[in-house]
Amino acid sequence: MFDSKVVRRRRAALAIFVALSIVMLTAYFGESGGGLFHTLQKGAQEAFAPIETGASRALKPARDLAGWFGDTLDAKGENEDLKAEIEELRKRLGENETARRDNEQLRGLVKLGRSDGYPRGTKPLAARVIARSPTVWYSSVKIDKGSGDGVRVNQPVIAAGGLAGRVTRVTGGTAEVSLITDGSSAVSAQVMPRGAAGIVKPQVGEPDDLLLDFIEKGRRVTEGTTVVTSGFTSSREGVESLFPRGIPIGRVTEVDLDEVDLYQRVHIKPFADLRRIDYVQVLTRRGTAAPEAAVVE
Repeated sequence: MFDSKVVRRRRAALAIFVALSIVMLTAYFGESGGGLFHTLQKGAQEAFAPIETGASRALKPARDLAGWFGDTLDAKGENEDLKAEIEELRKRLGENETARRDNEQLRGLVKLGRSDGYPRGTKPLAARVIARSPTVWYSSVKIDKGSGDGVRVNQPVIAAGGLAGRVTRVTGGTAEVSLITDGSSAVSAQVMPRGAAGIVKPQVGEPDDLLLDFIEKGRRVTEGTTVVTSGFTSSREGVESLFPRGIPIGRVTEVDLDEVDLYQRVHIKPFADLRRIDYVQVLTRRGTAAPEAAVVE
């Protein structure tokens, strides 16, 4: 019973409040700008303006902090998205660069096999480099072809540009190739087109500088000429050529003339980039020299 009376009183008070509000709003909108209610509104605004300003200033650090957290979270999300996008772009760039490099080397091998003077009938077998020598001397590489593919010890190996080395060890599915920059390497060679012959040996730690020794001073060698495998046995060093005649080795970059020594020391820059080879060809058949490679002075 008591609760019913309280509810009725509250409803009556609410109805009176609503009615007064309607009356006041009607009077407010119906009077002129200088009326009572407009005057009361302006007075209230002026009275509460300092409080509103103070409250706004007091709450500004909290608003700024909340905004900073929001901006930080948004920036963190954007940063993560950018990192993922950069990583994807790097991956694509790496894949494109790898494909471009592989394409260049494979095209270089095809071009080498079609060049004038290159030995014919060599039956090349393409292979991929799967490991390199652990030293900085660029002495050997391992390839993904072995005896099961017809690879045998001492078969010549070429890379894009020219001679790379020879097979020195074979398993069923892999083979080790000793590069012409290996300390034990010795390749009988001749300078084209004049035919001056000598032995190509490496300079340890200098994969871009080979030496062509035992060129007699009477056999003139000039810079810029091409050096190829000679395909014959050298009685001076007891070296029997394992390579068919006519495989490009490099280009002459410098000739040392020593008045005491009877021979010239010819510096050669190899055509094959032996530090960055990814694909090679094993010449599983010796082949025969092309007529252009048989020019001898």
